[in-house]
Amino acid sequence: MELRHLQHFVAVAEDQHFTRAAERLLVSQSGLSASIRALERELRAPLFVRTTRRVTLTEAGRALLEEARRILAQVRSAHEAVAAVQGVLRGTLSLGTEQCIAGVPVAGLLAAFRREHPDVEIRLRQAGSGELAEEVAAGRLDLAFAYRTQEDTDQLRSVSLAGEPMTVLCHPDHRLAAYGAPLTPRDLSDEVFVDFHPDWGPRRVTDTAFAAAGVRRTVALEVNDVHGLLDLLDLLDENLGIAVVPRHFRDKRASLTSLPLKDGDETAYETIALLPPVQATSPAARALMGLLGTASG
Repeated sequence: MELRHLQHFVAVAEDQHFTRAAERLLVSQSGLSASIRALERELRAPLFVRTTRRVTLTEAGRALLEEARRILAQVRSAHEAVAAVQGVLRGTLSLGTEQCIAGVPVAGLLAAFRREHPDVEIRLRQAGSGELAEEVAAGRLDLAFAYRTQEDTDQLRSVSLAGEPMTVLCHPDHRLAAYGAPLTPRDLSDEVFVDFHPDWGPRRVTDTAFAAAGVRRTVALEVNDVHGLLDLLDLLDENLGIAVVPRHFRDKRASLTSLPLKDGDETAYETIALLPPVQATSPAARALMGLLGTASG
């Protein structure tokens, strides 16, 4: 099995089209098709279901895809490790981040990284913490800044960066604004909530806290895009609901009232760096973590 076969397979799987994959790889379509057929012969299994419009993965293809991505990521890391030993950091840094991450000045951090390592191409994407964890574990991202949503696994490890409690935000005319004591989830059981999509860190933390308290809540207004935080704050400004969010969110809209949430762990909202196992961590990811002053293994 040759690496180019795996590269060709992953490209076709991602594009779901031989012509588009061939164009992206700068190879002929006949050569790409021959490469996939050679891989299927070696594995003794069809990897794609081919139609006139697109191709889809077979069960064998789905099983191969994650492993192929992981192998290619490890090969890339090996090349970059050799270059790093030679004194030059090259290659690509693929970074993921959830929006409004606490304790990590992402833009400034990347600017400092570029100054120190101008030969490294930076690729940045934004997504929810759950999706970012999957991307790092699969080798599609070198690292990600997210919020803790799961325990470490064989394919994914975390480095703690910051922690803070959750707080309740509401309009100053909302009945809760005059509440004289810290709030509990039970105090909020009848409220209408504004919140993020369930894949985002703030939503996961809040869902977990209310479930632990045995309190059901209604999320009537849900936001989920790069402008989601502003949308959420705008909805609160119109007194359309309340939100339970990390404490640092209160500084983003002075017009809203912030109320402490009782019985919350002081570090319930934990910012982390998600990384692959130590042996699979790329030199670029190590360098970025070094700029944070955090050991990455």
